[in-house]
Amino acid sequence: MDEIKPNFKTPEEDYSREEINKLGSEGYVGNLKGDFADLSSEDLVWEAEQVAKSHGIYLEFNRDKGGKEKDWMYMLRFAVPGGGPLDRDQWRIIDEASERHTADPEGLPSIRLTTRQAIQFHWVRKKTLPSLIRELAGARIYALNGCGDNVRNITACPFSRFSGVFDATAKALEFGRYFRLPLEPHFRIFGIDPSVERTPSSGFQYGSNLLNRKFKIAFSAVWRDAESGTYVGDNCVECRTNDIGVVPIVEQGKVERYQIYVGGGQGQRNGKPTLSALGEAFGVLSEENMVKGLDAIVSFHQDWGDRQNRHWARLKYVVRSMGIDRIREIIQARAGDIFDAPRDAFDPGTRELHHGWAKQPSNGLWTYGMYIENGRIRDIPDCRLKKLIRHLMESYPIEATITANQDLLFSNLSDEMREPFSEDLRRFGYGQRNGEAYSPLRRSSVACVGLPTCRLSYSDSERFLPELVDELERRGWGHMRESIGLSGCERQCSRPGTKTIGWVGSGKGRYMLKLMGVEDARQQGHEIIDSADKIQLRFVPKDRVADVTEALFEIYRDHGTEDETMGYFHRRVGMGQILERLSLHPKAADLIK
Repeated sequence: MDEIKPNFKTPEEDYSREEINKLGSEGYVGNLKGDFADLSSEDLVWEAEQVAKSHGIYLEFNRDKGGKEKDWMYMLRFAVPGGGPLDRDQWRIIDEASERHTADPEGLPSIRLTTRQAIQFHWVRKKTLPSLIRELAGARIYALNGCGDNVRNITACPFSRFSGVFDATAKALEFGRYFRLPLEPHFRIFGIDPSVERTPSSGFQYGSNLLNRKFKIAFSAVWRDAESGTYVGDNCVECRTNDIGVVPIVEQGKVERYQIYVGGGQGQRNGKPTLSALGEAFGVLSEENMVKGLDAIVSFHQDWGDRQNRHWARLKYVVRSMGIDRIREIIQARAGDIFDAPRDAFDPGTRELHHGWAKQPSNGLWTYGMYIENGRIRDIPDCRLKKLIRHLMESYPIEATITANQDLLFSNLSDEMREPFSEDLRRFGYGQRNGEAYSPLRRSSVACVGLPTCRLSYSDSERFLPELVDELERRGWGHMRESIGLSGCERQCSRPGTKTIGWVGSGKGRYMLKLMGVEDARQQGHEIIDSADKIQLRFVPKDRVADVTEALFEIYRDHGTEDETMGYFHRRVGMGQILERLSLHPKAADLIK
């Protein structure tokens, strides 16, 4: 951390190229209407490409296709605060839009769910892009805030709507609106009928060059255990991996105050002194001061965060350079001393996946949590998943909510609907791969998109993880109730550092190992650094990832105890002992330098 020297409260003469571009384009407006009307080229100039990100638009090209001429296309990300819920009409519009706009080189359309509970469309062409944005806007689903230097899609526990204690989804919707960029320019640029949206556009005052970088907020949940009567935290959103994490505090059976964490983030930057980190306890905030408090934190970062060095422009670097006490002092002065001292040893709870059937405490109906491998919804011979979801939404009086693990929850099913619903799952081929039921290892593991559509990715992730799990299942490890997180690059959208085993793309067909994360997501993992301060297992070839993973499973099997998960075994014995055992293991020894 001694090498981190951000340029706080950056003077305008030190602004980066990106900051100067935002100032010249009114933050997120520019000439996008003309840029997308110009079909003489499939791509965008750099200046327009940067501005388009706040509208959820990424310029991409087919990384599988060689040659000098790039096959340009776009990825669009639509913000869905809290993951929904989405009703029948909204899902129909999403599904039909994907059919028109997202065919891949094999002709297969798809919908991609993300770890931020958003919806992505890949393989979109420039000439139809404005039409796609208008179509989803008709369902009140907007691409605004899908990317860019602003508050991103706000996440929340999708099952909390039924907890009877605290509705995190409602908070995500409230603050999603509050921190949303003004709608009028977005509607004007893409020709959206302004009558589709009647709610306020934005309460937060973005500057002319927006925020320093992306800013992420998450709300965790809490449940009352019916048998014990105790309250249990549910951290399915991994709230401490965000710039702001909000955790409800139960007092006398009610939630009227919240523990606030600041400074989390998983992305790193190769060649720069950057880090993945969990947020630190900042303070306790009352319900009546929530808007003022969260506004004050985001405003502080807008003013103080680095605008010269983008790799240091996240709040986590301000926190770790200035210290939490100094930041609290500044924000208290700004907001009016509204934060109480944080609670010591307060626990947000464990990461819940919400798979399978669960009774909704508030009304006695049922939710079914559908595991969706890597969040990709499409029809393949083994499983007609896309048709299945459309059929379910049209056949049952249900709603669908996206989870922070790229899955879907179908809610409000009665007792009588469970059997026909389950039969529909079987009829469309859901629940199996290679003729076998989804294993615990597969259901717990997650990957980002990676190649061929992510321009930042070094290596495969979404395409590789199913093959990796196939191989580990073949070797007899499918029963492991541990998580593998796999990311195509160091941005780490799948949060591999909070999983039991993290694999991060580090080059073409190569991956770096991260350990010390745990299955419950309470701990931050990191790369393996030896006694000589060198990173080990930094460039593991793709065809050796299964070997190293199996070696780790075998070491845990032989030396762990019955009452500890694999991640806590790693933390108990320490990185040095793990590295020593790997250096002696026949499946990994030759990779240790």
